[in-house]
Amino acid sequence: MSKPSLGRRALLIGAGAVGVGVAGAALYGVSAGRAKAAYGELAATLRAPLAAGSDMRELIRYATLAANSHNTQPWRFSLGANAISILPDLTRRTLAVDPDDHHLFTSLGCATENLVIAAAARGLLATPVFDPAGDGAIGVSLAAAPATETAAFRAIPERQVTRADYDGKAVAPSDLDQILAAAHSEDVDVLLLTDPARIERVLGLVVEGNNAQYADPAYVAELKHWLRFDESQALANRDGLFSATTGNPTLPSWLGPLLFGLVVTAKGESDTAARQIRSSAGLAIFVGKAADKAHWVAAGRAYQRFALAATALGVKHAFVNQAVEVESVRAKLAAEIGLPDRRPDLIVRFGYGPPMPKSLRRPADAVIV
Repeated sequence: MSKPSLGRRALLIGAGAVGVGVAGAALYGVSAGRAKAAYGELAATLRAPLAAGSDMRELIRYATLAANSHNTQPWRFSLGANAISILPDLTRRTLAVDPDDHHLFTSLGCATENLVIAAAARGLLATPVFDPAGDGAIGVSLAAAPATETAAFRAIPERQVTRADYDGKAVAPSDLDQILAAAHSEDVDVLLLTDPARIERVLGLVVEGNNAQYADPAYVAELKHWLRFDESQALANRDGLFSATTGNPTLPSWLGPLLFGLVVTAKGESDTAARQIRSSAGLAIFVGKAADKAHWVAAGRAYQRFALAATALGVKHAFVNQAVEVESVRAKLAAEIGLPDRRPDLIVRFGYGPPMPKSLRRPADAVIV
């Protein structure tokens, strides 16, 4: 999905059109400062090391640190005897950007992989099985096993989608080999693009997808619904796309929605996507071997392993999924990568860039049913 860019122009328009008084701005600054501190404290608490002898709630906390579309956190967890079920939360669907729940199930796959890795670190062999019946739950059985703390486990609280410009430096081939090995799956192919000409062709499709999305009022309204413009709004919801995590300035929650329609344009977002892709070392495209929920979950698991391995090596990454989210563009992407009969699942840019503020998550008790 694309992320709106509320930059300096937004601030200037806000100052001119709204005319926030000096006294009001000062009061907001005090409140915003407190909220910023509270946000940082909560983000750190959510990523605290996994407690020794962790119970199921602790494992679920680590599972929820997984990537997910729009930070909707579209999951629920059911606890059983030596088992955890991961269930789709259909109240958190994003039907404009994700009409067939593809991203929802890849998000469940990401959470599943975190759970498997965290369980292994606490002496539990976690075995996930996708159940195609009903809503499509993932049953995870737990059995005693030797504890195994891996680099991927240590990367779970550090992993983030870094929506920033990168420095353009190449990633060492040995590191790329290690990241690809971690992502390996019998159910998913991962295509790595580092050739500038091939990247430019995919970039063109990303821009085409982005333009189609911003021409759709339903997409824009849905995206706006999940935006959190300041720390107070992010803290109140503990979900959604907080401006600071997407590289944008924070604005009062009453002001951000007003400016959004004025300054966020298809061209601006396409220009941002092009600049950020060109600043990256390459693209990784995840393609399941079938287009069904089980393979979407598998794609999410493969991506999560890719992301954790990259994080452990200091490599940043971010989604540029516009070309897989628009059906007509997705078909062009499949042809471009030589897999015309397959459905590309995810596009990830990677490279070296700065750390960004980390997103929030709802507490474990809020997602356990």
